[in-house]
Amino acid sequence: MKLTRQDYILAGGQALLWITLWLIPPAIDFFIRFNPSSAFEVWKINTGFITPLAIVFTANFYVLVPYLLYRDRKMLFGLMNLLLITGANLWIFSPKADFPDEWRSGMYMVAFGAFFLHLLVIGCAVGFRYIVRWGDMQMRLKEERQKNAEAELAWLKNQLNPHFLFNTLNNISSLVQIDQDTAQERIGQLSDLLRYTLYESNHELVPVEGEIEFMNNYIELMRLRCNELATVEVDLQVPPKPMRIVPLLFISLIENAFKHGVNSRKSSFVRIRFKAEGDDLVFTCENSDHPKPDVNRSGSGIGLENLRRRLDLAYPGRYRYDQELRENSYFVQITLRDCL
Repeated sequence: MKLTRQDYILAGGQALLWITLWLIPPAIDFFIRFNPSSAFEVWKINTGFITPLAIVFTANFYVLVPYLLYRDRKMLFGLMNLLLITGANLWIFSPKADFPDEWRSGMYMVAFGAFFLHLLVIGCAVGFRYIVRWGDMQMRLKEERQKNAEAELAWLKNQLNPHFLFNTLNNISSLVQIDQDTAQERIGQLSDLLRYTLYESNHELVPVEGEIEFMNNYIELMRLRCNELATVEVDLQVPPKPMRIVPLLFISLIENAFKHGVNSRKSSFVRIRFKAEGDDLVFTCENSDHPKPDVNRSGSGIGLENLRRRLDLAYPGRYRYDQELRENSYFVQITLRDCL
């Protein structure tokens, strides 16, 4: 079994504790009497008491609890501890034990107290081992949650890319029949977009400048579905200092703005803004409200659900999502905090 930094810290802390218990009584005796011989005698007696306690604690902490008690071998765990306590008391109260004469009259009482002291040490070893185990389980649970969150975030990205590609190809296919030169230019833009989604979206964070260029190209492609009745206002400002952002985060909102906000028979508008406010990034999207009929709502809601889930995973507690259905428009604003 590979030892971790925590294992070395635990072992060092326990060794320091037992060394301290070995040394404190003789040190106190020396500073009271200033007699090295007396302090040495106290050290010998104290060592006779402390060493068995250290052995019982260490055996339980590193062997008996993890390999017997954790594996539900309670009878064997109790038997082994009974043998340990018996051996420890024989060590302490052997006929050769060098105790002062005034102690021997109460030796049975001392032995009885030592037995319960060993039980207390066993209880401490069990409790301490369970605390360490609980901490390890919490750490592993946190790591598993982090891995699951990263896997889910990657899955959401992979789900987003085909959705975006499907809608963009539909827009270009409609243009091919009207203006082939413009369609060819748009295909070049689509190539740039695909290159971005294939390579940049694999990164956890990307520079804001690249994301702004991507959104500008995307909006130009989305303009293909607009006629003279639609007004598209775009203001995407590059932050004054370098900032990074999760890639492809706002595409669902831009797509929905054109899908539900633009109507070929009615006056329509789409307003998209992006700017930095200190260390925060603010994305705002507002569009006229022209919802599609129920029979033409394929894919509706999938992009927004993915967006909210990605925000929860990538910016936990660091974002604000505001949306409002106004009299004739739909408004949404996302604020991302601390994006440096």
